[in-house]
Amino acid sequence: MDGNTRRTVTVSCPFCGTGNRIDMARAADRPLCGECRKPILLDRPVRITDADFDRVITTAEVPVLVDFYADWCGPCKIMAPILDDIARARVGELLVGKLDTDANQVTSARFGIRGIPTLIVFRNGVEHLREVGAVPRQRIEALVAS
Repeated sequence: MDGNTRRTVTVSCPFCGTGNRIDMARAADRPLCGECRKPILLDRPVRITDADFDRVITTAEVPVLVDFYADWCGPCKIMAPILDDIARARVGELLVGKLDTDANQVTSARFGIRGIPTLIVFRNGVEHLREVGAVPRQRIEALVAS
């Protein structure tokens, strides 16, 4: 990433729900919520809901990898540590989000999620690539890189 280019994302604080615009060049510095002053940790997947999905996806100036999952899904549980690792390794250059398909059925239906886990890479607010099912880390890295 060019040091002179500011790339931001807007995410909801996991504690108070306030939307916060974060400079991804400083994501590793554990930015604080502007309202409650608690940390917004972008070195791990962030929770995305029906309420904030469009804001997160359309305002992100970096690619966004969204994991459409459910708590009861075995393959989703297998994918979780891989996505944690990718979020940690690519902090500042990629936003990794998780959307619970059971709790957020509007967005799940809008994107035609029929099998989980489903991973979708968004660029500039538009779906770029999609992968359904549990896949190895190398395949996820290839999705993000393409």
